[in-house]
Amino acid sequence: MNQKANKPITKILIANRGEIALRIMRSAKEMGIKTVAVFSEADRNALHVRYADEAICIGPAPSNQSYLVGEKIIDACKITGADAIHPGYGFLSENAAFAQKVADAGLILIGPSAEAMEIMGNKLSAKAAALKYNIPMVPGTEEAITDLNEAKKRAVEVGFPILIKAAAGGGGKGMRIVESVDDFEEQMDLAVSEATSAFGDGAVFIERYVTSPRHIEIQVLGDQYGNIVHLFERECSVQRRHQKVVEEAPSSVLTPEIREKMGKCAVDVARSVNYTGAGTVEFILDENLDFFFLEMNTRLQVEHPVTELITGIDLVKEQIKIAAGEPLSFRQEDLKVSGHAVELRVYAEDPNNNFLPDIGVLQTYKTPKGNGVRVDDGFEQGMEIPIYYDPMIAKLITYGKDREEAIARMVRAIEEYEITGIETTLAFGKFVMQHEAFKTGNFDTHFVSKYFKPDKNKLVNDDEVLIAAVIAAKFFQKNVLSVEQEQVTQQSSNWRKNRLEY
Repeated sequence: MNQKANKPITKILIANRGEIALRIMRSAKEMGIKTVAVFSEADRNALHVRYADEAICIGPAPSNQSYLVGEKIIDACKITGADAIHPGYGFLSENAAFAQKVADAGLILIGPSAEAMEIMGNKLSAKAAALKYNIPMVPGTEEAITDLNEAKKRAVEVGFPILIKAAAGGGGKGMRIVESVDDFEEQMDLAVSEATSAFGDGAVFIERYVTSPRHIEIQVLGDQYGNIVHLFERECSVQRRHQKVVEEAPSSVLTPEIREKMGKCAVDVARSVNYTGAGTVEFILDENLDFFFLEMNTRLQVEHPVTELITGIDLVKEQIKIAAGEPLSFRQEDLKVSGHAVELRVYAEDPNNNFLPDIGVLQTYKTPKGNGVRVDDGFEQGMEIPIYYDPMIAKLITYGKDREEAIARMVRAIEEYEITGIETTLAFGKFVMQHEAFKTGNFDTHFVSKYFKPDKNKLVNDDEVLIAAVIAAKFFQKNVLSVEQEQVTQQSSNWRKNRLEY
């Protein structure tokens, strides 16, 4: 369990960038808490850097030389006097070793304990923890398998089709669907190789493959006194390459009874590791509305705004209060679902080209406005989309009294959103909102492969996407940095007066 803070948090360093850094800073500002931004050389002119009370450069553009270097983050706290760190999501947000270093440095991590991260960061240890509370599990192995013959034997016992999954993985990496025993050896080798390359850990396990799965996750909050609540579910089934693009809350298919059962299971999963802060327990839902535990994300989720809109709870403020040692100010019975919210991740990607990331300058950038529309972004017109990081430009969220109104507002907001200079997922989002399967709620994680037909003249495969990204990164790295450095020397403004360099 996290050590209880014995004094209020007065200054937070946000160990992240872009829209999530801005979103955290705004809640902190409303609470009267000072903020510190960290930035790479590529983000020198970013909006989160301008918005913070102080900012400090922590290294070159590549994240493994800046945002992923925990020592630089901690040193930045010492230089600026920040007493707490909010990691956002991605980067170091689920790094147990970093969480322990923060604690050892006498700083407050706005997140769970290193121990909880460690357990839930591995799918097998997470399943073992959840089993203490008899949480439903997809049939499969409960331990890592490395012996090929033993793995094949277990796969036959589980029954095809099966999933081979990386124990330390996420985002679809190290995951392979195997339809028959004849394909098993090849897919096993590929899964182990990909897991080793992506996570430095080739451990894999086997699960039965649910053929028509829906991805449902439950938001939880836990304080330092053993109080844990859930804030209902989010439906995250519209995905590309096993990564979410559209999310909504609540799900259109859960009955009140299933919602209550899933919520209780999520709380029990959190309780199994004495969880503190905001976390998300992920489940898979089959065609019979039976649900099974997948994993727990020990951080704030990208899609947290939809939960905020249907509950009226500011999750970032709650995270900060919990980290400061405050008990939850509400109980489970105080929470209820009000209305409906939908989120579209606006990526700099070309949906017609297998969602290949795009780079360039935002020649036009005008966000939608009006009742029930929220835009969480980190860019403005004229800015360049960096090649080094996740290509998400913004999160477009709409809220309505019911699902129909939220969807209608999303279509209107997409039509108002003006972005030129790069390809985006806006048109894809409109396609989803207007598709009969989505409108009726009759869809699963195969929505894209079933219904979205990209331009075949532009279509490339996943390997080509990866190769193109690597080549582009190498080609643009020197040119982008030299241009940015030139721009920095030519520009000057008041907000730089408080800026420090690491």
